[in-house]
Amino acid sequence: MLIEKYEPVNLFDLVPLEQDKVLNELDQLLEEDALFQDVKSDLAQRYPHTLTRGRHSTPVEVILRMLVVKHLYNWSYEKTELFVADSLTLRQFCRIYLNPVPDDTTLIKWASLIQPETLHRLLEHVVVMAQRLKVTRGRKLRTDGTVVESNIHHPTDSSLLVDGVRVLSRTLSRARKVVESTATGVGLVTKKVFRNRLRSARNTAREISNATRRRAKDTRERSCRAYQKLVEITRKSVGQAQEVVEMLQEVATEEAQVLSEQLERFLPLVKQVIEQTVRRVLDGETVPAQEKIVSIFEPHTDIIRRGKKERPTEFGHKVWLDEVEGGIVSHYRVLAGNPQDESQWAPSLQHHQELFGQPPEQASGDRGLYSPQNEELAEVMGVRRSILPKPGYHSAERKQHEKLRWFRRGRRYHQGVEGRISVLKRRHGLDRCLYHGEDGFERWVGWGIIAHNLLSIGTVLAAR
Repeated sequence: MLIEKYEPVNLFDLVPLEQDKVLNELDQLLEEDALFQDVKSDLAQRYPHTLTRGRHSTPVEVILRMLVVKHLYNWSYEKTELFVADSLTLRQFCRIYLNPVPDDTTLIKWASLIQPETLHRLLEHVVVMAQRLKVTRGRKLRTDGTVVESNIHHPTDSSLLVDGVRVLSRTLSRARKVVESTATGVGLVTKKVFRNRLRSARNTAREISNATRRRAKDTRERSCRAYQKLVEITRKSVGQAQEVVEMLQEVATEEAQVLSEQLERFLPLVKQVIEQTVRRVLDGETVPAQEKIVSIFEPHTDIIRRGKKERPTEFGHKVWLDEVEGGIVSHYRVLAGNPQDESQWAPSLQHHQELFGQPPEQASGDRGLYSPQNEELAEVMGVRRSILPKPGYHSAERKQHEKLRWFRRGRRYHQGVEGRISVLKRRHGLDRCLYHGEDGFERWVGWGIIAHNLLSIGTVLAAR
């Protein structure tokens, strides 16, 4: 049964300790009932009777606060459990008191129930809270994008094929035990169906690596022969997996069903890897980025090229951030593909208008957002100062406009958004997402930004 909180105990009355002023302010901020109720409604969906039946769960209050602590300090779930259990200050903050700290696996299960839409609502509550506490007034808006990478290795055609063979072979070895334990009704089980082809795949991938490093005339030919061999090995693994799926469907056990679902989830992805390898390597075709898959574990990952010299190609998702004065990130969007920056100006202004009830007095972006339409939109919406530097050729009138004092001051102010992005990446882990799946990516970004905003508000209040 889902419970809301433990019986309160003030640990600082039992053991006098110096208290963290910022954590004390955060503790008061998390008393907001709106934050609590949004999270509770998601956690209540775990089972049909989570709210009314069963033994008492980890309290909602504890789950919310431990997730905030995790992303506040960018800890893993294991470290969060360890440090909270070891600290009286964090026990008090997380409202665990003298009760057992929930296991990291328990926290993972609860955290995966919180939906991305809920985190957007939580962020809006936090921004409204910042406005109420006069940490921000929403008068200045600066907007920019960055890339949060997926937690994958650098993709190559050979490594993706080996990944496919490895996953299928590993699942087949588990399926063999299930099928052989119920020999009746499944037909003759042969060694060929469950053959592990991982060693052959790895050796062939090594041949490809050695061939591409050589500077010989037959390098291309050697590489293509090795790729053809690796593709055939992967196709045979796919054929084995398809046969085993049929066998597992005849076994009426829960474990067999789970293994069958795993194979059915990975088979289309491995087939897509085979297809793109044949098109790109063997047929010499240029495969568009939107038709490629760069990881069978994180298939949602996009290929993003932003013209950065140090990182020409990135693998993850482009995330667009809106920041208002006071260091508060008012909104974020995880974008699909690699859209033009210019298209993000209108959504940023519209969301600001909806959240604060009025347009910003000043709005700024970098050169990628400039267009006459965007400047006109800002003027129509009532933005007094629109700072969008124009790339390329400047007329005499445009030069004079961008030399105005308020424009130059606005450009200097806009540069601070790069520092904000740097803080989010270094302190709150937005350089690389460690959660799985598309929803997990949204959760990682959302919790990082919420934790950052809470810390910013708490720091300002503690300094007053």
